[in-house]
Amino acid sequence: MSNVKEILRKYQVHPLKRLGQNFLIDKKVLKKIVESAELTKRDFVLEIGPGIGNLTVELAKKVKKVIAVEKDKRMIEILKERLKEEGIENVEIVNENILKFLSFFKLATPYKVVANIPYYLTSRLIRNLLEIKNKPKLIVLMVQKEVAQRICAKPPKMSLLAVAVQFYAKPEIISFVSKKSFWPPPKVDSAIIKINPTKKFYQSHFRDLFFKIVKAGFSRPRKQLINNLSKTLGFDKNKVKAWLLQNKILPTQRAESLSVEDWKKLAKTFKNEK
Repeated sequence: MSNVKEILRKYQVHPLKRLGQNFLIDKKVLKKIVESAELTKRDFVLEIGPGIGNLTVELAKKVKKVIAVEKDKRMIEILKERLKEEGIENVEIVNENILKFLSFFKLATPYKVVANIPYYLTSRLIRNLLEIKNKPKLIVLMVQKEVAQRICAKPPKMSLLAVAVQFYAKPEIISFVSKKSFWPPPKVDSAIIKINPTKKFYQSHFRDLFFKIVKAGFSRPRKQLINNLSKTLGFDKNKVKAWLLQNKILPTQRAESLSVEDWKKLAKTFKNEK
């Protein structure tokens, strides 16, 4: 921790809470993140929010190239200087908002995402990474513990976030991380999560219909499916009941009790006559 404080003091920089700047200082955790990504010297890695470069340095030692996207110009100056001191030359630094960057990011070779991300970005960032055409072959992220548990949930504890991630990928929690592993420490504990995107391709029509139905199902989480689907989709309850039963789903079930496969079946058997 003293090393992080010394670096920030040297450049007269303070962590910004609004940017979710909590620097990972535990070397054992850094090692576990790198190991989880199964990196080789042929790999290209996209790192999001490198900050002062604690993870960047470790990644650069293991891979062919790191593309580090940092929004905070103050951190970029520190990162450049640190990489120079370490003699590291295989890191490309990009000063940009990551969501904007992903809208134009193109890489001809397969790549991985490895990052200790700002927590306020988690849900939107993961969806973006999984929905872009040029999606990564592997994602390893540090996220809030509770969010990691929600992403990896199974019925009857599913959520809209869990369905959205599991539609595109297979997520797993690698380990939990104490808030003491960061400086300044966040208010909650964290987790390293590994997300393996599936190679299955879905037509945009099916994907849009799938999420339309899922969002309708979760529109009022504590209400029964028959009520949510009929009200949100504007269908007669008898039609919704028959549709659910056709797919071996009870009308009295709640959205949290359905698996991703259940939702896919509903999308495949959806008929648009009201």
